[in-house]
Amino acid sequence: MPERAGAPAPVLHVSRPSTWLVWHDYLLRPGMRVLDLACGEGRHAIAAAKRGAEVTAVDGDSAKLDMGRELASRMGLVVDWRCVDLEAAWPDLGQYDLVMVFNYLDRSHARDIVERVAPRGTLIMETFLEWQRRLGWGPTDDAHLLRPGEIAKLVEPLHVVHGREVFEPMDAGRHRAVASVVAERR
Repeated sequence: MPERAGAPAPVLHVSRPSTWLVWHDYLLRPGMRVLDLACGEGRHAIAAAKRGAEVTAVDGDSAKLDMGRELASRMGLVVDWRCVDLEAAWPDLGQYDLVMVFNYLDRSHARDIVERVAPRGTLIMETFLEWQRRLGWGPTDDAHLLRPGEIAKLVEPLHVVHGREVFEPMDAGRHRAVASVVAERR
């Protein structure tokens, strides 16, 4: 539908970043290099770009990347959007001051994720626990669900600064079961 002259621009819908990122957004600094892996539509990449970070957002779904690209453009934000098959061998993505991974689990690429964290860099990661299956939504396959205590082992040899395993309320009366970690390379 074409916009009429003088009509207000369509409302932007920006999905809220994870509370884990909101609690740790003090880690995002202007000019730092940030990688958002398995970014989907880019809600975390956009949050980092708003804080002045130089963001690379990677996902295998080009349609989701296009939605993120459009949203970032309309907000006047610069994000380097890259379509990468995360199930195959990864291209050289380099290292970053901060790597973000939300709602993505592929144990076969855990080393690849850790290797993206630069010296003195940080990893913020959060994904579903196997208890999520009982909540009736989200992933159900063991390959995409963490076992209790597993996340700290997956991010080794990074040093865990803060972590949690929780049932957390979400919008519309739903809950989720997640493991979250902030870990750094020393």
